[in-house]
Formats: sequence, structure tokens, C-alpha cells
Amino acid sequence: MPKRYWNINFEDMLEARVHLGHSTRNWNPKMAPYISAKRKGIYIINLTRTARFLAEACDLVFYAASRGKKFLIVGTTNAADEVVAQASIRARCHYVNKKWLGGMLTNWSTTKIRLQKFRDLRMEQTKGGLDNIPKKEAIMLKRKLARLQKYLGGIQYMTGLPDIVIIIDQHKEYTALQECRTLGIPTICLIDTNCDPNLSDIAIPANDDGPASIRFILNKLVFAICQGSLRKP
Repeated sequence: MPKRYWNINFEDMLEARVHLGHSTRNWNPKMAPYISAKRKGIYIINLTRTARFLAEACDLVFYAASRGKKFLIVGTTNAADEVVAQASIRARCHYVNKKWLGGMLTNWSTTKIRLQKFRDLRMEQTKGGLDNIPKKEAIMLKRKLARLQKYLGGIQYMTGLPDIVIIIDQHKEYTALQECRTLGIPTICLIDTNCDPNLSDIAIPANDDGPASIRFILNKLVFAICQGSLRKP
């Protein structure tokens, strides 16, 4: 599918403030090739490079989705959490949007046990079983269920390691990125001007602090995933 199919429009990127990087005092020199200017103490991201790498990422997820590959989207900042949940649900991707629990991927056997406990508790609540036990115990179990829902709700149907992980805010989600690198799971990262573009398989230079910018990037990726899913044999 040709890259122009993804319709990555420069005016739309400007409107979403995709081009706004971090302060010139807070940057990674490795990002120099992705910066086009400085303006009022802020680095301006080169949107030509953004469009190129976003198109490459869309191509990758499109073909992966057409082969039935599974995706995990990670973004736990205040700017990203709701956007990540909405985009993931729309594309039927797994997601983590509240807190990355260390070892979530590298210690998958433990994660599977937690997920099973989550499913068991949820089933018990659905059947009304929590209403037939002592009140104090029921309160504790309901609190536990709420915590599990908060941190594991987005991966509740995940039965194995994901094939591709999309990460919002490389700094914030560094542990998740390192787990993917350890396991050899391909990653797509939004990288702001304070990031290292060499850490992910596809690095998309973009503002990773603004909800509008995050939404713009994720909407393109999710659209590509949905289109690819329609091509599954």
C-alpha cells in the first residue's frame, strides 16, 4: 500500500503541535538530524522527517496487522493515558495506560498468574460471589479487583508476548522499552527532542507531551492497523 495512503498532512501536524519539541536546555544531541530550528527557546521538530518515519511505521503495522500480529500500546503520562486507551480499543490492541509494572513482559509467567487472578476475581464478582462473603473480606477483594483493573485492564485478553510495541514518551516508558529490547520485540517510539532515536526500531520525531500531537500520531497508526486487520486471510 503506498505511503500517500496514510494522508500525513503538514497543516494537520502543525495544528496538532507535533512540531513543538522541548526547551533548548533539555535536549539530546542525537536528535540534531530531526530538528529544523529554534524558536523562543524551543526546538522545532522537522516535520518532513516526522512524516517519513510515521509513514514507515504505518506501513509496518499495516502489514503486521494483515498477518494477524498482536500489538501493545504503552503510554502512562497524563497527556497520553486517555488517548492510548481510546486508540487501543478502536484498533483492538492491548494497552498499558496507567503504570508499567516492572517485568510485565520479561517476567511473563508472573504476569500470566496476575491476569488469571484478575479474571477469576472478575468472574466471582459477576456471579455475585463477593456478596456472599464477610463484608470486610469483600471490601478487600473489591479493592484488589479495582487495582488489577486499573493496571492490567488493558492487557486482560493478552495470552502471550506482543509482536510489536508502540511506546509514547520514551523517557517515561524506558523500562518498557528496555524489556522489549531484551526480548527482541520490535518497537515504535514517539521521540521528542530530549530522546535517543537509536533505542527503538522506528523512531517518530514528535511532540510527546501534547494530547493533540499524541492523538494525531496514534490515529494514523491505529488507522493503519485497522486497515491491515481487514486484509487478514
